[in-house]
Amino acid sequence: MKQANSILYYPLTTEKAVRVMERENKLLFRVALTATRNEVKAAVASLFGVQAIKVTTLVTSAGQKRAYVKLPKDHPAMDVITKLGLM
Repeated sequence: MKQANSILYYPLTTEKAVRVMERENKLLFRVALTATRNEVKAAVASLFGVQAIKVTTLVTSAGQKRAYVKLPKDHPAMDVITKLGLM
């Protein structure tokens, strides 16, 4: 498996990403184009210590890949982002 830092580039903190964090308990990351859903799940688990419930990916028209990571209810997405110092 690839290293977690080579799969997850950075979390997105746009208005939409914050809204998704609050309403759906999801984190939004910019990821490598070659990253699979299972690799993203493993990277989130190793970096943040949280098991992801579901990962959905999206390739934008700009050629970037984003991953929406659904977290369990006992691990709020805002707490994870706060620990990173982004909020």
